[in-house]
Amino acid sequence: MPLSSSNNEAPGNAVFRRKIAVGVTGGIGSGKSIVCRVFATLGIPVFNADDAAKYLMENDGALRQSIVELIGGDSYVNGKLNRNHISTVVYSHPEKLNQLNAIVHPATVAYGNKWIQQQNAPYLVKEAAIFFESGSYKNMDIMVGVFAPLEVRVARAMKRGNLSREKVLSIVGQQMDEDEKMSRCDHVITNDDTQAILPQVLALHDRFYALSSK
Repeated sequence: MPLSSSNNEAPGNAVFRRKIAVGVTGGIGSGKSIVCRVFATLGIPVFNADDAAKYLMENDGALRQSIVELIGGDSYVNGKLNRNHISTVVYSHPEKLNQLNAIVHPATVAYGNKWIQQQNAPYLVKEAAIFFESGSYKNMDIMVGVFAPLEVRVARAMKRGNLSREKVLSIVGQQMDEDEKMSRCDHVITNDDTQAILPQVLALHDRFYALSSK
């Protein structure tokens, strides 16, 4: 995810009075990526923290070396992340997950901050699962949560990642309680397969666009 790949130009190269940073978060299977794709379709720059972390883990030499020292040489296959190996190790050893986050997260935040400075739009969106856990929500002006009931999230994650129910529930257990996460957000989008997300996103888009002109 090179920085330039996410740099959207504002219409007519306009410079907006205020650049608002919106964080979008939610647990596994909540559908936060779908919500962010809608924002992107509306012309809003979107930074995906997971994609950025993967890019850095594969392209930053110092970061690669730290990961190999922590997780082992099997962390990479032909220069690419062996995500299955890393996932198996860190979710079996929670202390390694914390150590991995401590290595990768600062680099991803710094990368994201550079990305923010390149944007020229009424507002921008950063997608991440651990805004509150990491404390990086403090860098956002507005937090948006994407909510879905647990069973819906589990079913989605199982289908998307070809994972067992036990594996998904193990990942859920490592994440912040969903009700607590949503309570910390300024706005919540419900993505439960019964309520359309487009009208919800459009309403927030209009609100954020208006705020940028104040």
